[in-house]
Amino acid sequence: MRTLGVEEELLVVDPSGVPVPLGPQALEVAARWGEAETVGEHDRATRGGDGGAEEPQGGDDPVGHLVPELKAQQIELGTRVCRDLATVTEELRHWRGRADTAAQAVGARVAALASSPVRVEPVTTPGERYADMTETFGLTAQEQLTCGCHVHVSVADDEEGVAVLNRIRVWLPVLTALTSNSPFWLGRDSGYASFRSQSWNRWPSSGPTELFADAADYARVVADLVATQTIVDTGMVYFDARLSEQWPTVEIRIADVALHVEDAVTHAGLVRGLVETAAREWRDGVPAPDVRSEVVRVAGWRAARSGLGGELVSPRDGRPAPAADVVAALLEHVRPALADAGDDERVSAGVATILARGTGADQQRRVYRETGDLTAVVRDAVEGTTAD
Repeated sequence: MRTLGVEEELLVVDPSGVPVPLGPQALEVAARWGEAETVGEHDRATRGGDGGAEEPQGGDDPVGHLVPELKAQQIELGTRVCRDLATVTEELRHWRGRADTAAQAVGARVAALASSPVRVEPVTTPGERYADMTETFGLTAQEQLTCGCHVHVSVADDEEGVAVLNRIRVWLPVLTALTSNSPFWLGRDSGYASFRSQSWNRWPSSGPTELFADAADYARVVADLVATQTIVDTGMVYFDARLSEQWPTVEIRIADVALHVEDAVTHAGLVRGLVETAAREWRDGVPAPDVRSEVVRVAGWRAARSGLGGELVSPRDGRPAPAADVVAALLEHVRPALADAGDDERVSAGVATILARGTGADQQRRVYRETGDLTAVVRDAVEGTTAD
């Protein structure tokens, strides 16, 4: 059974619904409980990550965590290594609850929103690495206040990991659509279901990759990126899916943070199913889909634009098809792996719920239509973040 772990980034907001730079203070509270790294520890500089550390998910470290992120209006959580989706659920509920309790201790709350619906001036978290990123990348770093969900799944070694990356890349846009939770951007409707993905892809090292010949080829590409002296370090290799430097996992980074815990669990189950399916195809000699990264990027854009509300690009033939049909094809693709892991019933039910109820983006827009108030959207998300 492949182990897995989940990282989520959460917004820190005041009672009115406006993001506030109290993440570091909340983490100081959590550190006193022994559940967080404080901002000054390590500066998270040596281990990579979005604006900080790459955490040990799906590897050998069993400890969950709360840690800082690039912006002070954020807190990142990470589950311990999990063997089943029931444990993922417990972990996400626990760490969302602990993050919210720590935030409440400094007069704030946390919200599982992938972008800020209300206008806010992002504040960079103190630290040398974050300062370097802000200096190097200007507005791209200064304006970057987005919250994603990263799922780590164990692999045998880098060769298997690269084989997995080659075979899952065409399916990742479908996950973008299923997890879309960022329709508003700093005070206005973006027109996208996932505007986080659009903002995120301003980083020069982000997005889909071409096929890799093997693990050595992957390592050469990473080394060549670092050699340009454009990105700060290897932690800024922001591929949609990548190998972990520290742990025997692949990390799938395509998703918005999910408003509902159960949606995050559904996403994690699909990701593990994709990884296992890809590994089996590799062992059976099934070639990776020979699709150019330009096509994968366009498919990702289309998924971010309409979410589940329109057509998606089918990974089967590269042509548009109704979103529900493409999601059904994804389920069909991974169903044997889901069944073997005991996840089929739960993941299928979770997907059906998302299709019927809508994504987090759909819920945000419903609340805004009903209230005309973007802070009400945030307050609704605060309640949904830790609700069962």
